[in-house]
Order: sequence, then C-alpha cells, then structure tokens
Amino acid sequence: MVTGLLSAIGLFIATNIDDIIVLSLFFARGAGQKGTTLRILAGQYLGFMGILAAAVLVTLGAGAFLPAEAIPYFGLIPLALGLWAAWQAWRSDDDDDDDAKITGKKVGVLTVAGVTFANGGDNIGVYVPVFLNVDTAAVIIYCIVFLVLVAGLVLLAKFVATRPPIAEVLERWEHVLFPIVLIGLGIFILVSGGAFGI
Repeated sequence: MVTGLLSAIGLFIATNIDDIIVLSLFFARGAGQKGTTLRILAGQYLGFMGILAAAVLVTLGAGAFLPAEAIPYFGLIPLALGLWAAWQAWRSDDDDDDDAKITGKKVGVLTVAGVTFANGGDNIGVYVPVFLNVDTAAVIIYCIVFLVLVAGLVLLAKFVATRPPIAEVLERWEHVLFPIVLIGLGIFILVSGGAFGI
C-alpha cells in the first residue's frame, strides 16, 4: 500500500512538474481577476480527468476511441491558443507604464482544461504501461492520488507565480511569455509525437 502511494506520488511529480510553468503563466495572466484560482483549479481538474479517462480507456482496450497516433495532434490545442494570445498581444494598444496597476485577463476554465489535456499526451503514454502492469485496485489508488495532487500542483504554481521577484517578471512579460510557452508546447507535442510525419 505504502509502496503504491509513493509510486503514484513519484509518477505524478515526474509527469506533471512541467505544468508549474504553464499554470504560473495562467496565474500571471489572471492576476487581479476575481475567481482566477478557482477557474484554474477547475480547468486543471477537468483537463487532468480527461487525461486519466483516456489512459484508463486505452488500458481497458478501448484504444479505438483514442488511437496512439492521435495523441500528438493534441498539440494543436496549445498551438492555436498560443497563436491567438500572440495575435491579441500584438493587436493590443496597451502601453502600460511601470507605475500602472496591471489587471489581468480572465482565464477560462476550458482554456486551462484544453492546455492541460493537450500537454498530457506524455502522461497518457506513461500511465498506460503502468496501469497495464498493476491490478484494478492499484489503478484506482493511482487515480485518487493523482487527483489529490492536482490541487497541490495548482497551489504550488500559485505560490511560485505570486513570489514578488517572479510575479514582477511574469507581470511585465506575461503577454510575451504566455503565447511563446503555449506555441512552444504545441510544437513540442506535435514534433515529439511525429504528427504530420515530422
């Protein structure tokens, strides 16, 4: 039991540590907006439950619903969101000076969920072999541990994003970093998965 819990915690950390950067950027983007934390938390849970559902379905032999060849194409989600954010930043006529209080943009639950799910292709690829090698009770334990740790991941990202030196950098450069990270993430998912024969 303890070994299974430690294994689940280690697996979660290994497959989700990169989400801290993306989630921190979401927090920077939504700075000053009421309900940002709840929307990010809800989006992260929605996206992560999609990842778990896909991993469990593939494990159960429902690969026809999500063939392995389809996973890399989820990179189109963050790529499209990043291009849209870049377009909005480019079109923005905001010339904020350093003394102005920057109010963030509203972060949508579905945006966070889409990015989380798209970034979860590697999670699915790692979870399926693990789930195939343990019994049903262990899969349930893994899923419960993962879902508990999602809240911790979101709170850690919020902590990182609100540290004064980091918050200042994110506040000043969020409009540039957010699209770059999403576009880079989308391209990485597409290329590493061999989408479009690349």
